[in-house]
Formats: sequence, C-alpha cells, structure tokens
Amino acid sequence: MKKIIECIPNFSEGRNKEVIESILDTLRGKEGVKLLDYSSDCNHNRTVVTFIGEPEAVENSILEMASAVYKSIDMTIHKGEHPRMGALDVVPFVPVSGVSMEECIELANRVGKKIADNFNVPVYLYEDAAKCIDRQNLANVRKGQYEGFFEKIKKEEWKPDYGPAEINIKSGCTAVSARVPLVAFNVNLGTDNIDTANNIAKAVRHIGGGLRFVKAMGVRLEDRNIVQVSMNLVNYEKTSVYRAFEMVKMEARRYGVSVVGSEVIGLVPMAALIQSAEYYLQIENFSLDQVLEKRIWE
Repeated sequence: MKKIIECIPNFSEGRNKEVIESILDTLRGKEGVKLLDYSSDCNHNRTVVTFIGEPEAVENSILEMASAVYKSIDMTIHKGEHPRMGALDVVPFVPVSGVSMEECIELANRVGKKIADNFNVPVYLYEDAAKCIDRQNLANVRKGQYEGFFEKIKKEEWKPDYGPAEINIKSGCTAVSARVPLVAFNVNLGTDNIDTANNIAKAVRHIGGGLRFVKAMGVRLEDRNIVQVSMNLVNYEKTSVYRAFEMVKMEARRYGVSVVGSEVIGLVPMAALIQSAEYYLQIENFSLDQVLEKRIWE
C-alpha cells in the first residue's frame, strides 16, 4: 500500500454477537483493506473497529459496513452506558502513511455526503473536518445523545452538514471526522459509586479544569459491580497515558478509592506505551530505536 488511512468506526451494538459478526464480515477478506482489531463492550453496548487500507478501498468498505449497521441496529431500543447519537455513531479517518490530513478531510466529506444521500441519515463533521469551531469537539456534537436529537436537530445552529434536518428514527445521526490518533484508555475503580467516578472524570478532563487533551466520563460496569473513568486522550504526545493514569489515582485517593485496573480500547501507538515505560521505569535517554521489533520491521 502506497497510501494508508486508518478508519475507526464505532457502532452501537456490543451484546449481540451474531449482529456484530455480520457487520464485521463486510470488512473481512476485502482487497485493499485489512481489519486490524475490534472490541465489543456489553456495558457500553458498543463496538470499536479498526481497519486500514488505501483511500478508495477504505471509502468503499466503510459504506458497505454502514449499510450493514443501519440494517441491523435499531436505536429506538438501544441502551448503553456510552454516549451515542446513532447506530453508526462515529467514523474517524486518520492519516497513517503517504496521506495528508487534508486528504482525510476530503474523504470525511465524501463519505459523510454518501451516508446522508444513500441512507437518509443526518451527518455531522467534527475534529479536523469540522466546518465551524463549535463542532470540533465530538462531545458538543453528541450532547443530548440520540434521544435529545429529535429537538436539537431542529435548531438552526445544529443543522447537519449533510442530510436531512430531521433525525432518522431507526438509525439516528452519524458523526464523521478526520483526526490525529487518539488513545481510548479506561481506569477501573474499586467502588460501585458512580458519583465518585463522575467526580474524578470531571477533575481529570479538560473542560473541568483538568488535563488539556483528555475527555473523560464515569461509567458503571454492571457485570463487575464497579465503576470506571472512561477517557479519550486526543493527543497522547502532549498529554501522555501515564499522566492521565496518575491523575486518576491522585483524585481517587480523595475518596478513599483504589484503582483496580485499566484497559486500552482498540489499538494504541507504540510511542504512547514507550512514554509510560520510560516514566515508570525511570529510563534515561531512551529512544524508540532501542525497541527490537521496531528495528526488525525496518
């Protein structure tokens, strides 16, 4: 592949394995793309997918996947802990190799328009593809979630970038973007008190006065009877994984709560893990070139 784009679609189903597999089958064995990873969570009721490919192949594949998602998922009956506004909730494009951010923005616009035209679904552009500053932050776009969009979409300032100014009752709305890589990082707490998780999330996230490139919220894990601080690190180079982790631990101590584990959702850049290894091992003058596998890949 001379040009490589990463696509990380999130769809609103994390419990029905048959539905999940049927959606993923649209990506398997396709020329020009490779399914790298997927992660389903029953509490969030959401699946996060990562695939890569050449621009044209990625475009064709995400549209085929969209068709399967809209056919299989009914938002009128969807319930889950993770915020969502539609069946195919978000579709971010990330430049990986031989591709500029401008090309990913163009792709986001083409795909957004085709989703709107082909499936009658309102589409919003966010992050680097946003047409106005109020839509750069996905949290602003998705505020109100599926249920709130029946009224929100009627407001002039929330007219979609593509598609009808009326929510698709079954499929909801979809957000499409071009962005830099992010790290989806969750920290599990040794308590079932959701207020504690929410308070910690508020302290850690940027809009609450916390870390600049962190979005965070409290989530209840019903199957484990605990709560977690669920985070998106939208620029791991400027706000590292270890810094977010340490701040969650520090805030948790205020409530007498321990951290019992953490998890990464989807794929993570090697550099993000190397940063954490350097910090916790106190390695001096470490270089990514010292990683054996990296040198072998070269």
